[in-house]
Formats: sequence, structure tokens, C-alpha cells
Amino acid sequence: MIAVLLGAPGVGKGTQAKLAAARNGWTHLSTGDLLRDEVARGTELGCQADAVMKRGDLVSDEIMVGMVAGRLHALPDGQVLLLDGFPRSLPQATALEVRAPRGAVGLALYFTAPDRVLTERLLARGRADDTREAVARRLAAFRETTEPLVAYYRGRGVLREIPSDRAIEEIQKDLVRCLREVRKDPSAVS
Repeated sequence: MIAVLLGAPGVGKGTQAKLAAARNGWTHLSTGDLLRDEVARGTELGCQADAVMKRGDLVSDEIMVGMVAGRLHALPDGQVLLLDGFPRSLPQATALEVRAPRGAVGLALYFTAPDRVLTERLLARGRADDTREAVARRLAAFRETTEPLVAYYRGRGVLREIPSDRAIEEIQKDLVRCLREVRKDPSAVS
């Protein structure tokens, strides 16, 4: 089963995905890690992505979908895949539905938190580019691209929201519960 993890920068979806994968034997696929791996291995798609990134451009949907689809086809049957950072756009989501080897996404988890919480989390990282203004721009850009995805998955009846301004363990329990419910009964998402 494929579970898509959606959420703003700083919401903790990567932390939650890593923890859930490690504890439950599931597969966590971060697109950032995927890109770095494909480039390092010198695959055809990795070389294409590297050339695009070196120009300072964003990697195309076609390249990203190709990379993710390649990994999807390599997964054993019955494996839970937590997709972190993909899809980032409606075209990527629809392409994923077409290219997924074992059918559609079974669950979309939308991690939410108030802007003040996200801002404080991002500022606490201490990165030079994490200013209040930059964080506000990233959050606005996130909403612009993600609202159509949230609506898409809600319309398909596979969206679950997880409030993420709580303790890591509380969020983790919700994530695991949602995944287990859907694996037992795929209609449980609606």
C-alpha cells in the first residue's frame, strides 16, 4: 500500500515517516534522498536530474515520476510505502495514480500545525536562510501547491488529517493507527 505524507515545512512528516518505517518494517521514500541516490548512482534519470539541478532549475514532474515509479516497481508485494515529499503537485499525483504498479494511493496523511508552531520549528533549526520572512514565503508557497493535492485526495476519499502540534509519540500513534485501519479495511478511509 502506498501512503502519501503531505504537510508544510517543519510539520514533522519526515520524522514521523522515518520513525514509523523503522518501528514497523515499512519503507520510507523521501524524494530528496531518492534524488541524491539516483544522481550518486549515475542512473539515466539521475543524470538528467543532476543536469537540471546544476542549472538551478526544478526537476521536472516527468523525471520525478519516473524515479518514484522505478522504486515502486521494486517494492515487494504487501509492503507499506510512505512517500515523503511526493507528490508535490496535482500533475505528479495523477501521474502517480497511472504509474503505481499495484494500484492507487491507499491513504494520504495530511499533517497540520498552526503557522506559529511551524515558524518556530523552522527558526529553531538555525539555518541561515530560515528567517521569518523566508519561512512565511515558504509556507505561502506550500499552501498554494498543496491545497489542490489536499482537495484531490479528499475528493478520492483517502485523506486523513493528523494534527501535528503535539508530542512526537502522539502523532506517531495516529499515523500507525490510520495505516493499520486502512490495511485491514481499505474502505476505512472514507
